[in-house]
Amino acid sequence: GPFTDVVTTNLKLRNPSDRKVCFKVKTTAPRRYCVRPNSGIIDPGSSVIVSVMLQPFDYDPNEKSKHKFMVQTTYAPPNITDMEAVWKEAKPDELMDSKLRCVFEMPNENDKLNDIDASKSAPVLNTSKQDGPMPKPHSVSLNDTETRKLVEECKRLQAEIMKLTDENRHLRDEGLRLRKVAHSDKSGSPTALALRDNGSNSLPSLLVVIAAIFIGFFLGKFIL
Repeated sequence: GPFTDVVTTNLKLRNPSDRKVCFKVKTTAPRRYCVRPNSGIIDPGSSVIVSVMLQPFDYDPNEKSKHKFMVQTTYAPPNITDMEAVWKEAKPDELMDSKLRCVFEMPNENDKLNDIDASKSAPVLNTSKQDGPMPKPHSVSLNDTETRKLVEECKRLQAEIMKLTDENRHLRDEGLRLRKVAHSDKSGSPTALALRDNGSNSLPSLLVVIAAIFIGFFLGKFIL
């Protein structure tokens, strides 16, 4: 114990005879144990290791263990092909068995102290100190890249705004000049009227373009 994990015990079966022996391992608690192999054949003078694995459970020291195992054996018939048929056809006086009682053992105080000393003597890595500079997280580099893109975009938009401002000033001056020409033109010719309409319509269109650029700039800033 403690029995919070799988506990494995090996059982060694030896055949001291000069004939092949069939074996089978049985238990009173088949759901609590995994036995590998639970049956097989042992050659004369040979042995086999059987692993008995106890599954994790809540151990109660006050509860008396009633788990038992039985190793059943019989001489193997010649030219054996079906193990199940061997056990079905075997006569009671041909069967040999050995019964085993399961005992649960908890570690004593000395074992606990040895485990504690082993854990203390184990090397502990100090992760607070580093030989080299700490690597920059990937997210930081991404933020720097986005910031550079935002600054470049702002510079480009500022240049566009300055360019459009100059064009707006030029068109405004041109509109004033055309209005003066229109007022000074007493003949009221179609040419003067056309120039007056073009000059008045250019200014609102340009203002709409500038407003759209400013809206796109602020929307792009918030999205980034």
